[in-house]
Amino acid sequence: MKVRKSLRSLKNKPGSQVVRRRGKTYVINKQNPRFKGRQG
Repeated sequence: MKVRKSLRSLKNKPGSQVVRRRGKTYVINKQNPRFKGRQG
């Protein structure tokens, strides 16, 4: 999982979902799990 300043490039990928957990923003992608990321 990558920690990034901006998740815009990750959330444009097909199959990605933006989730907020415990004050952090995550991008999870079940189709292609390489594109997981965290912000904050």
